[in-house]
Amino acid sequence: MKPRHKRALIIVGALATLAIAAVLILNALNSNIALYVTPSEVAAGKAPKGQTFRIGGMVKDGSLKRDELVVHFTITDLVKEISVSYKGILPDLFKEGKGAVVQGKLDTDGQFIASEVLAKHDENYMPPEAKHALEQAQKNGAK
Repeated sequence: MKPRHKRALIIVGALATLAIAAVLILNALNSNIALYVTPSEVAAGKAPKGQTFRIGGMVKDGSLKRDELVVHFTITDLVKEISVSYKGILPDLFKEGKGAVVQGKLDTDGQFIASEVLAKHDENYMPPEAKHALEQAQKNGAK
């Protein structure tokens, strides 16, 4: 085999290896992406089906119910509401009337089954996408 053919074979092999690595990395990243959706978008059917995503908003006052380790509460963007079920221990800062972001999936009944619950850090902070989503939901709900 001529040296020219050997170099071409090595280059083709390296490109194939890079292509396979890129596909594997993109596949891993795609499976770990959790989209952020508001309760209004979920109610409008814009939530990803069969995929993990996040819902953010306020925990509705009077909606927190405990059933042993399962906690039921409602997340609202002040226009629409989504019922959430979470099995586990809630963060210390999680309270009714405060901001929260929950990650999980919708079940067939439209109930959101959370795998993770995040509470906001202090009185003044809200993630920028959550704040923007709440403002948009209020504007769209007022129309």
